[in-house]
Amino acid sequence: MVFLVVIGTAIYGYFLTSTQLPMELANTVVGLELPPFFIIMIIIMICFALGCVMGTLPLVFITVPIFAPVVETLGYDLIWFGVIVVVVSEIGLITPPVGMNVFIMSGVAKDVPLGTIFRGIFPFLIADFARLLTLILFPSLTLFLPQLVR
Repeated sequence: MVFLVVIGTAIYGYFLTSTQLPMELANTVVGLELPPFFIIMIIIMICFALGCVMGTLPLVFITVPIFAPVVETLGYDLIWFGVIVVVVSEIGLITPPVGMNVFIMSGVAKDVPLGTIFRGIFPFLIADFARLLTLILFPSLTLFLPQLVR
């Protein structure tokens, strides 16, 4: 199944490269004269919504080729953006309505009702949103170790 996703992504990447769609989208977004932070927040909301209904690997393979040129054009670091996308997609995996990780937990703990598991994730969900907000507001925390390597 993973190879099917990778093969589909290669075809998708070839399509995006040949049509120049990400570059055109980046030019269009920059021309909107919206604050860069507002555009980043829209991208994060899109990734969060998609993360609620699909896994991390397909989400990253589908959205990053489109959004990376936009983020780079806006002047944000791509390493920071990659970390944010992964964090947002992981938050989406525990968030209702689908919450795939919650259903996996329900399959492992068969004696615990699904409603109890969903109620139990809320403290973790609050902590995840606090972590996401911290990483967005203080990009230097995300980039500290990569900058040591550069």
